Amino acid sequence: MPGARPAGRPALPPVRLHSDAELARDALATPLLSRAVRLARWAGPETRVGAGGELVDEQLPAAAQALDLPDDEDGAADASEAWRIAVDTGLVEIEEEGEGEGEDEGGAVTAGGNLTLITGGSPQDILALWQDALEAVVSDAIAPLLDELSGVLGPDGEIDFDALDWDPEAESAFLDGVLGNLYLLTASEGGAGEGPVPLPALAASVIVPDDMSEPTDDVLEQVSEAMMRLDDQFRLLEPIGLVEYQPVDEALMVEEGAETRGPTGASAAADDEDVSRYGLVKLTPLGLYGVRARLLEAGAVAPAVGDLADKGADALLDGVAYYPEEAARAETLQWLGLRTPAAAAGDLLNAARGTDRGAPLRRLHCQQALALVGADAEPAVRDVLDDRELGGLARVWLAERGATDVPPPPESMIFWLAVDTIAAQLDAEGDLEELQGLVEGLVGRHSGFFDAAWRVDHPATADVLEAMGRLHGDRRTAKEARKAAFKARSRPAS
Repeated sequence: MPGARPAGRPALPPVRLHSDAELARDALATPLLSRAVRLARWAGPETRVGAGGELVDEQLPAAAQALDLPDDEDGAADASEAWRIAVDTGLVEIEEEGEGEGEDEGGAVTAGGNLTLITGGSPQDILALWQDALEAVVSDAIAPLLDELSGVLGPDGEIDFDALDWDPEAESAFLDGVLGNLYLLTASEGGAGEGPVPLPALAASVIVPDDMSEPTDDVLEQVSEAMMRLDDQFRLLEPIGLVEYQPVDEALMVEEGAETRGPTGASAAADDEDVSRYGLVKLTPLGLYGVRARLLEAGAVAPAVGDLADKGADALLDGVAYYPEEAARAETLQWLGLRTPAAAAGDLLNAARGTDRGAPLRRLHCQQALALVGADAEPAVRDVLDDRELGGLARVWLAERGATDVPPPPESMIFWLAVDTIAAQLDAEGDLEELQGLVEGLVGRHSGFFDAAWRVDHPATADVLEAMGRLHGDRRTAKEARKAAFKARSRPAS
């Protein structure tokens, strides 16, 4: 049975991910996870930790030295963060001490079960470990800043959360929105691609309403504040390998002063100041994988090239319906690679049948897929020469390969194919000028085109003729198309 018409163009474009093996190597090479692994191997029974599992202050210099970090506050902070990741990912474990120990004392440190995965685990194991580390860093990124906490300490030195103006759900939603937009820009054909995204534009993308032509001062202030928050967050997310980040120039912040905002949105690109001074960010290949995993976890539809390789032909043709051209070709090649040419051709042609709204687009992608199979598809293609729905595309395919002994198509098949082809192009929402040229070419090659076209027993006939009336450049011909569409709609159902 042919597949149903897709629900519509997916919200997120398909991404092309590196192999799991490549991504796992990238994960192990990230500064934060690699330091966590080194500390897990360095630690032993004599390693002292606090009640929360953190390294005690006296241990930090030795931990920093084990990581070849400088003997200063920054080195100690980096060592402390790497240790926390080692604990959170199960690279080390803290065994609880018995009763009677001081409340500020932690337990004994032992190697965690996940440490063996570093050398003995699969790429998927390594990526799962990295994903746990990423979630820990994301939690840090949305947490209140230290200077925000200092103002809400109670008399006992504990944080007064009621007085803290911090909404963890809102902070998480904001960062997720930013990462989602960065993912969309990275994945979109014709989007940011390999290039970095200016921080002002990224901040504006989640602050400025789509229908706001000129941001208000209040909105610009929000964008400026978001930029500074994102600057802090991306500095945290870079060591785990999620992004490549060029931070906001600290000298620029001094130059701007308290009363002046940096450029936002589109104005950033036009500003005389080098936009890179306001921060540049891009997802790494590992980051693309990580954000997609988080999107999937949240229930989003985030396709990746290769997802359909083990699915049926109907799933392939429906799945690539709205893929960009390069992604559709790559997906189809992976699908074909798992099948013999003859079997693949037969499955594709069978899946292309149907009278549902998605069928014309399936047939278009079937024809494109068959072009990748080559001559081995010929027997399966010849088998459908008499099929009303597939006989036209079969003849086109054979003619393009110079095949002989191809019977000429009946006139009804010629017009059915014309309607089906335009219906597919309309559904694909392709290049308007290209579609206009197709329409004018069809009408020009067939005298009395509309006299025959309105009689075509195709579900999309009336819609196609109406579209031809909108697209054809000649007013008289466009009027003929609209009249033909009216006749098609008035025709009794067969």
